Amino acid sequence: MTSQLQPEQLVAPYRPSRFMASLSAMSEPIPLDLAHLRKSCAHCSLQQLCLPAGIDAEELARLDQIVKLRRPTQRNERLFRISDPLVSLYIARDGAFKTVSISEEGEEQIVGFHLPGELIGLDALGHGVHRCEAIALTTASVCEVPLVQLTAVAAQLPRLQQQLLRVIGQGMGRDQDHLNILVKRQANERIALFLHGLGERYQLIGQSGLQFKLPMSREDIANYLGLALETVSRGFTRLQEDGVISVHGRLIEISDPGQLNRLAHVREAAPLPLRGSAG
Repeated sequence: MTSQLQPEQLVAPYRPSRFMASLSAMSEPIPLDLAHLRKSCAHCSLQQLCLPAGIDAEELARLDQIVKLRRPTQRNERLFRISDPLVSLYIARDGAFKTVSISEEGEEQIVGFHLPGELIGLDALGHGVHRCEAIALTTASVCEVPLVQLTAVAAQLPRLQQQLLRVIGQGMGRDQDHLNILVKRQANERIALFLHGLGERYQLIGQSGLQFKLPMSREDIANYLGLALETVSRGFTRLQEDGVISVHGRLIEISDPGQLNRLAHVREAAPLPLRGSAG
């Protein structure tokens, strides 16, 4: 590792003692904090989400050997595209992603949002190719787990295999939640159910379920909910006026969780303006 002089050293007058001290510092090995640089599974804050309870150090080391920590993924960068072969599964350590499908007419439909600790890429498990593309909503650090190696390790670690099935089941549950949102006919129900579910997911990853920042835009939310952008904006305003939520830009505070839950699960139905209408 090459030592660089600081700006003040470049302009300071020559002093023998200072020069010798610099030489001494350059000749001494600089300890590297590998755990900080790579932040292995053992040191990851998401360990309880990604890994099975009771996994021992040897099993953890075997799993850690196959996990690749990718360079930071920038906003709007893609992890994979439609028709890409399934090679790896992905887990965001921080940041968030959306998965998007494209119709034959070229229209984009957001089919999911992914928070830290949630597997990305499960859409390709059935056919071996991706049916949607994963796009970063924010700058994110991502773990890449090659599927072939993961399958081999999981076959030898029953607890890891059970954890994988559980996480896959959670992904299927989120897909079902999306369908439940889309069958809601009232806009306020869709918005309430979306915010309610998002709060629960934030709580699962150890963050506040009552105050969180939306990683996605209003346009993304409208696309996901199948509503007009104007309808979503009015829905947020109405919830705030009713004292259910407090909105500060993308920061959402759930002021009345009980009322939000009731709105999310109300059974009455009435026509509402869907996406593409004036509202």
